[in-house]
Amino acid sequence: MRNFLRTGMIFALLVGMAAAQQTRTHSKSPTKVPPKRTGNEAVKAESHSEALPTEATVMAFFQRMFGYDPNVVFHVLSIKRVEGTGLAAVSTVVSTPQGQQVMNLFVTPDGQHAITGDMIPFGADPFADFRATLAKRAFGATRGPANAPITVVEFADLECPACKQAEPTMEKLYADFPNVKFIFQSFPLESLHPWALRAASYLDCIERTNHQGAWTFIQTMYTHQAEVTEANLTQELASFTKIAGSDPAKIAACAATPDTRIRITQGEELAKDLNITGTPTLFVNGRPIANLAATDYSLLKSIVQFEVDQAKK
Repeated sequence: MRNFLRTGMIFALLVGMAAAQQTRTHSKSPTKVPPKRTGNEAVKAESHSEALPTEATVMAFFQRMFGYDPNVVFHVLSIKRVEGTGLAAVSTVVSTPQGQQVMNLFVTPDGQHAITGDMIPFGADPFADFRATLAKRAFGATRGPANAPITVVEFADLECPACKQAEPTMEKLYADFPNVKFIFQSFPLESLHPWALRAASYLDCIERTNHQGAWTFIQTMYTHQAEVTEANLTQELASFTKIAGSDPAKIAACAATPDTRIRITQGEELAKDLNITGTPTLFVNGRPIANLAATDYSLLKSIVQFEVDQAKK
């Protein structure tokens, strides 16, 4: 809870600054429209507007803004252009002694201002693009009927504590919605979790030959997550693979192949294209739900049922 309060204070500071900037802007005389640039000037202006802020600039911003508190550490996850807006999306992880939380900024094209929070889709069916992308590209461990009315995709990391915490919630969904298709899509956050990539590789290889075993492997990994270290990882993965009903030697060999690495990379690219910045993130018929472990189950169940009903219309 302290972690969320501290991060909330950070957001409050940024919002306060934005409000102050807005007040100052309103107090000024109307801004004159600059003359239209032509020739080389226009090319230079366009080139400048398309430049993304560098990681060094982002870190310098956070250091200057919050350097007074050495207990708050920022790690940049990604910097990319938001299609159709000109804004640069900067995703970071804020770490404190109490834990970690994702923080998003949207930087204006001139690099002089930032908007805090999340950008959400809009329209009569705001989740249509997400739904289409997932239908085409999600390929993780699957359970439920192939012709299900909706698909629920969970992006998760087997070393992620929040994913383990959310697992009982997912088990309830599996039981309450047997006619829904569920996909577990690996998104190993390598910068935060050192053995997540290898675990995801083992899972991918198990799933390709043993669908039910893949879900056993997921559950076993979460059950023993706290016991796994980089030192005993190879031994533990072999043990969990055997519990899942697969051959440890064959799975280990498969996990080390370039083909498996390509598949994991494809899953990572899918997550990034969907603007996922943390795990677990759920997509219910294309509707994104973050912070799954903190979501009230009755609310989550209502959302899934609502999407099932919408799909039937």
